[in-house]
Amino acid sequence: MTGTTLTDRAILRISGEEARPFLQGLLTRDVLTLRADHPRWTGLLSPQGKALFDVILWGSGDEDQGNDVLIDCEASQADALARRLTLYRLRRKVTIAREETLAVHWSLDAADKPHDPRLPALGARWLGQPGEGDASAAFRAHRLALGVFEGVEELGQDQILWLEANAQELSGVDYDKGCYVGQENTARMHYRNKVSRRLVAVPLDQADEKRQRAVLPDAGLSIELRRVEGLDPALLPDWLAAAIAGEAAV
Repeated sequence: MTGTTLTDRAILRISGEEARPFLQGLLTRDVLTLRADHPRWTGLLSPQGKALFDVILWGSGDEDQGNDVLIDCEASQADALARRLTLYRLRRKVTIAREETLAVHWSLDAADKPHDPRLPALGARWLGQPGEGDASAAFRAHRLALGVFEGVEELGQDQILWLEANAQELSGVDYDKGCYVGQENTARMHYRNKVSRRLVAVPLDQADEKRQRAVLPDAGLSIELRRVEGLDPALLPDWLAAAIAGEAAV
């Protein structure tokens, strides 16, 4: 197997007897039932329901650290995320620290590893000891080809609503888990079927600067927030086109 390490990712370990209840009240996915072999993509939102950080959660596989949660996040945003979580911690018995002994790995050829929780076609993703080689560029190209966006560069920060980032279709939200930051607006949009705009990838020669959220010259793409009404189906990946068609039929 070629290099599998995603060097642009870092891991935060959230530990302590209140680690899971602490995160449960902040993030869009259920943390209390999290397992080591079933990662979950989730968001930390503003009170208005806009994306601040998107991360992947892992349960700790260690028996003596079974309550711990490992946060797979952008390496460039790890310190900012840790500071944000610390602001919410208050007096809870929770420790927030970098996990330096583990790295995030990815491969399209690792059938024995968990699937990326957003979309099986993204391939396998797992935590393990750091290895040689860097798969970051290969994963990014594969992810963008599937129309899946992540990180501050593509989602922005406090700019777009979580559901506009296709979070529901990518299993990034639980509607029955109870309250979390940004929950009220997110739930309202869902139950009223009011997701009127979507984040999509557009070839640069079709870019609309007024709707642009990010320009990726190396990928030849413009990441844009476009209205669903009148959206060219050719711009949509199959998984998103099917979801939007289903909403329109309701």
